[in-house]
Amino acid sequence: MKKHELDQKSIDALTVYRLERAKATLLEAQTLIENNFFNAAVNRLYYACYYAAIALLVKHRISAHTHSGVKQMLGLHFVVNGKLSSENARFYNQIFNDRITGDYDDFIIYEKEMAEEMLPKATSLVTAISQLIDQ
Repeated sequence: MKKHELDQKSIDALTVYRLERAKATLLEAQTLIENNFFNAAVNRLYYACYYAAIALLVKHRISAHTHSGVKQMLGLHFVVNGKLSSENARFYNQIFNDRITGDYDDFIIYEKEMAEEMLPKATSLVTAISQLIDQ
């Protein structure tokens, strides 16, 4: 076994940790929305989905070293074959782009309605990934 490869116990622990982190981050986003911090909420919604995606990739020993790589591997291994719905995939792509825009572009102000619309979609994606992990 190569030095950077994980044993099954480590993979299981990292999968659980990342999924728990995803669920906690959803709660952070909800709190931010309730307190009118919509750009920060979009960031946390993205990271909730990202942590869940990482958990799924780790469980299946799929490596990705960048955020774009995670998006690509999720599509290649779970969307193309129908394990993850195209609706969830579209949302992941949307939240990926919105997070980048919100974090790096000037004069981007997300509205309450947008953040409130994203919360159930992010929750749905995290739930769908959680179900895939449990299979």
